[in-house]
Amino acid sequence: MSAATLTGERRGAAGEPVSAPDEDRRGAPRWPRILLRSLVDLVLVVWLAATIAFLALRLIPGDPLDVLLSGVQDATPEMRAEIAAHYGLDRPAIVQYFGYLWGVVQGDLGTSYHRGSPVTQVLFSELGPTVELTVAAMLVAVVAAVALALATSGQRPGVRLAAQGLEVVAVSVPSFWLGIVLMTVFSFGLRWVPAFSGDSPAGLILPVVTLAVPLVGVITQLLRERVEHQLHEPFVTTVRARGVSEARLRSQHLLRHASVPVLTLSSIIFGSLLTGTVVIETLFARPGIGRVIVLALQDRDVPVVLGFVVFAAVVFIVINTVVDLLLPLIDPRLKGA
Repeated sequence: MSAATLTGERRGAAGEPVSAPDEDRRGAPRWPRILLRSLVDLVLVVWLAATIAFLALRLIPGDPLDVLLSGVQDATPEMRAEIAAHYGLDRPAIVQYFGYLWGVVQGDLGTSYHRGSPVTQVLFSELGPTVELTVAAMLVAVVAAVALALATSGQRPGVRLAAQGLEVVAVSVPSFWLGIVLMTVFSFGLRWVPAFSGDSPAGLILPVVTLAVPLVGVITQLLRERVEHQLHEPFVTTVRARGVSEARLRSQHLLRHASVPVLTLSSIIFGSLLTGTVVIETLFARPGIGRVIVLALQDRDVPVVLGFVVFAAVVFIVINTVVDLLLPLIDPRLKGA
């Protein structure tokens, strides 16, 4: 009787370890636990994010009522009192805080001071360009990182050293500086692509490259390390003994196992990009949610800022939940982990 039989370990045809289904180990599927945990995380993270943002905005010098009346000359005390009552600014801070939390529970993030529209409408009206930019940058970064990691992993020290040097440079270059250089060379110099054209596909090229370059450096480093670690696993010898080519070994077997930590990191990066593209959107004069938040901070539009914080918290929790559900499909060894 083999050791695998004694220990209950299962192995696939290529000799790769495969765990027993999660239902066999704990008697219940894995996804309900993930969803329940994510729901608890969502409540806690949204509460903490909204609380910290509310306190931070309260500490900023200035009165939101003065901002609301900035375009009104000779505002009377009666007018100030009426506007303060309309927006709830005449209530104590603790009452405003719990009132806002109750609104969040009901899906009401308030009304923008300056736009006069619901905060959800303000955010989602500008979300499309940001999602377009973020998804395109992530796709370019992941494809480039996979190609570079597979091509340079397990190679001669000189090749790996050159690749690592380029990755360090890519990670270290500030995004705004890289964007200015790309704009100067390819837009103003060579005139290959427009610098300020948010509506055309060509206008998306430079912002996408500017966002993707630092991501390529980070993802390639992690992916190469994991691929080289997998090269020393016993199943690699089994796969090679079956006559599988090196390219197929790397792309089908090593990449699948090495992609687990990369997928986790990419989910964090994607959430950060989706809620933090303000520098790139401002530099290339693109519409998007980042510019909305900058204007809201400048104008002290408290409901929009608080709504963005809650939105960002929800985005991170949703993305992490999706990744947790996908990981066991990529690597069966994670079932029941």
